[in-house]
Amino acid sequence: MNPVKWWCAVLAAVVPAVLTGATPADARVRQQWTGTWATAPSEHYDISGMSQVTVRMPVHTSVGGSQVRIRLSNAYATGPVTIGHATMGRREGGSAVAHPYDLRFGGKREVTVPAGGVALSDPVRLTVPALADLTVSLYLSGRVTHITDHWWAQQTVYWTDYGAGDHAADATGDAFTWTTTSWPFLSGVDVATPRAVGSVVALGDSITDGSYSTPDTNQRWPDLLSARLNACGSGTGVLNAGITSNRITDGTETNPSALDRLDRDVLSQPGARSLILFEGINDLGGASAERIIAGMSEIAARAHQRHMRVVGATITPYKDFTWGGWTEQSEARRQQVNAFVRNSGGVFDDYADFDAAVRDPADPGRLGAAYDSGDHLHPNDAGMKAFADSVDLTALGLGRACS
Repeated sequence: MNPVKWWCAVLAAVVPAVLTGATPADARVRQQWTGTWATAPSEHYDISGMSQVTVRMPVHTSVGGSQVRIRLSNAYATGPVTIGHATMGRREGGSAVAHPYDLRFGGKREVTVPAGGVALSDPVRLTVPALADLTVSLYLSGRVTHITDHWWAQQTVYWTDYGAGDHAADATGDAFTWTTTSWPFLSGVDVATPRAVGSVVALGDSITDGSYSTPDTNQRWPDLLSARLNACGSGTGVLNAGITSNRITDGTETNPSALDRLDRDVLSQPGARSLILFEGINDLGGASAERIIAGMSEIAARAHQRHMRVVGATITPYKDFTWGGWTEQSEARRQQVNAFVRNSGGVFDDYADFDAAVRDPADPGRLGAAYDSGDHLHPNDAGMKAFADSVDLTALGLGRACS
């Protein structure tokens, strides 16, 4: 079975199981779960000799709540992985945690996530502020041969040495001696809120993923959009479903197309109410404009079936991209797709003109110099802010809070 479809089937089975046996009061709270942070599993890599190691991952919240839980994914591994101990707490800086709280899975400290499977932790009563840094620690107690992760996270992740043992409950970060920049196994953090605020999901590629924004500063455009939403008091979650090199029309086993991963990364997100679709730049070299438009239309239709609002984003310019791929023909396709996004005839509920926000007025096929990270495709921090600022918050259907 396709790993993404397998993941969705398992999630459908896991979530009701967690709710079973809840008291009426608990049920009312559990009905208001929403994602506060998310990332999309995007690859796996083989590893040998790893065991009894702890990984510590900082994550940045978008909406606050009174309870918290995590979601784990082993989507692309060929064997199970055992989490011997998991904790969460407020980050104090670096790899230090103010107070690590134990997480349990079905009442148990240890959980084994099967190949292709997921796990959802039990809720922990913990006040989680919006726009705060949490830290999730996972102790990998057994031998690990394959890691499912999200590559290029633009975030420093901390590891102990192999064989160092369980340091998930450490408040200090002294045991964490080496770092990576990818999130292993962790796919989401959810909070329970006193009202059903819902979330906005940003479905995209490396630009949405935050590539070439400043690491460890949460300057990805979805993070900056979250800051705008919090400033106007909406209390809405913003979830990043960007994957580097992602396409709408074609994918691979570990980098499925936006169409193939829509259920897993968007429609299955707790409390998902709105979708911003910002994809297509990687399709322009090999797919026709008509095929890209058809893919966008299918994504919008499937999201509408779930009663989500859908905002389409125009594809940004990339003339003279350092690694090539830009041609007059691909530019013509980009313009054709963008014309559709701006006048979709009801396919989208609204659109965000990211193209207009960052293009060079003197050469509209080129990324503006003030927004260019240097490779002429990926925006810098200023470009990320331009995207976030260009989203009409009323288009997200959030009511009066952000009108």
